[in-house]
Amino acid sequence: MAQDGNRVTAWIQGQVRSAHEFLEATMGDVTGEMAHWGPPGLALPIAAAYAHFVMSEDWLVNVLFRGGAPLFAGPYAGRTGVSELPPDPSSAKDWNSEFAGWSRRVRIDLTKFRAYAQEVYASTDAYLSNAPDTELERPVDLSAVGMGTKSVGFVVNTAVIGHAFSHCGEISALKGVQGKKGYPF
Repeated sequence: MAQDGNRVTAWIQGQVRSAHEFLEATMGDVTGEMAHWGPPGLALPIAAAYAHFVMSEDWLVNVLFRGGAPLFAGPYAGRTGVSELPPDPSSAKDWNSEFAGWSRRVRIDLTKFRAYAQEVYASTDAYLSNAPDTELERPVDLSAVGMGTKSVGFVVNTAVIGHAFSHCGEISALKGVQGKKGYPF
């Protein structure tokens, strides 16, 4: 947990851990066949939703917040289990179209990807463990994705915690239409 005196950060860290645990429990019984099944319409396959969430968190924490490199370009380069990286929203000409195409092409090795996801979660946990409450107020530039300047706290709440729970719902629904139990409870 965050250091004494950093009560808000400690609380948020607990929320992030809960979101990770819930996502991983939801993914726990997903097979490769289930993960890559292409639903009708515009819904993401489970593999794409899972990869998108974890890789986004990696980028947010390790690039946007820490100013370093994402794990997928550093210690996990070539070892994430993902067949191809998602399109970069800051450089894509038509990100929605490129993302839709990527979501249908991408393949993930669930065993490798789950190991990478655990490292991303550990990286986020370490970041929050060392962050004072004032870090949550620090502005970050999200202009590349059309959101202007927001606080670290906003990004953690929206693009990590909320994003995880949103994808849990999508993944659960996609499991359900494939005849499986959605949520783990």
